[in-house]
Amino acid sequence: MDLAQDKLDLIEKIIKNDRKYSNNEDLFDDFFNETCKRSLGIINIVSSDGALEAYLKKIAATSILNVLKDSGRLKRTRSGFTPVSEISIDEKISNNYAETKISYKNFIVEISPEELALQNDTIKYIASLIKKIDEDEPEKQYLQIYKLRYDNGMTQKEISEELGLSQSEISKRLFKLMKKVKESFN
Repeated sequence: MDLAQDKLDLIEKIIKNDRKYSNNEDLFDDFFNETCKRSLGIINIVSSDGALEAYLKKIAATSILNVLKDSGRLKRTRSGFTPVSEISIDEKISNNYAETKISYKNFIVEISPEELALQNDTIKYIASLIKKIDEDEPEKQYLQIYKLRYDNGMTQKEISEELGLSQSEISKRLFKLMKKVKESFN
């Protein structure tokens, strides 16, 4: 099954407009091939040009992300994905307890020992809250879901497969857990 030239041009335009394409132009062929491979099933089903473009944007974004991960240019962190050449702020904070200067492209963030101690206290407080919330409702598996999501970096889909729950249930429980943590600060 071949893709029409107008569809190929649309895929190329979408890839080149994606923010992750910048500084990764050398992987264009990989981005393009992965996106085309993933798009074959959807192109002939969707009749609306607007809907097709929206689907292709999602497919291209996923394809680009996968190619960047496979090529070793991105790594999963607690806050999402980080280029391998950069060190996340979380990693810097956990690795250095002295006054730290973090260069993040065009700005510098200075963290004093007092601010670092406050952040550590806050993290410990949040961890104890999550543990208490989990103890109050053990059937909800809040602590296990939290660890899988934020410590292990698993997606909601991966967690749902691991625990035998629906992805929407995982999403609801994470949202409810974060809401309870936020409410405890008020």
